[in-house]
Amino acid sequence: MTTEETIQYAPEHTPRLAWAQHAPEVYKAMVRLDGAARKGLDAKLFELVKIRASQLNHCAYCLDMHTKDALAAGESIERIVQLSAWEESKHFYTEQELAAIELTEAITVLTDGFVPDEVYERAAKHFDEVQLTQLIASIIVINSWNRFAVTTRMVPGHYTPGQHG
Repeated sequence: MTTEETIQYAPEHTPRLAWAQHAPEVYKAMVRLDGAARKGLDAKLFELVKIRASQLNHCAYCLDMHTKDALAAGESIERIVQLSAWEESKHFYTEQELAAIELTEAITVLTDGFVPDEVYERAAKHFDEVQLTQLIASIIVINSWNRFAVTTRMVPGHYTPGQHG
């Protein structure tokens, strides 16, 4: 005889504030800034940066969104999973990706100090000045998105790739 066990998950939390509805001009400006920042960057690299910043910022909403977007862009599950331990699994990433991930950490966790020269210089070896500027802008933008989502307690799990601009 087989019995099916029903798993009871914890209930979803309630968002604190629908910030995009209450400040639509800010939201629209963020969407435009996000679009401008991604120009010229590889889609997979762009999503890896967003995932890593979101991991550091504990932003479940953005992790849900950007892991799904990364998969839709052709990223592998293995590389997404290993991203939280990238320093121990560098062999999954290119030197350019590692430089971008390291720069993401330095910019995201400013409380550890300034962005070290060696981190910046490593990134500058792999990106021309325009790409590096776009990468820095992308890292700053995802950190802003993370702060909106975490502060307002946006609920993960309902995003479908292609849902946003």
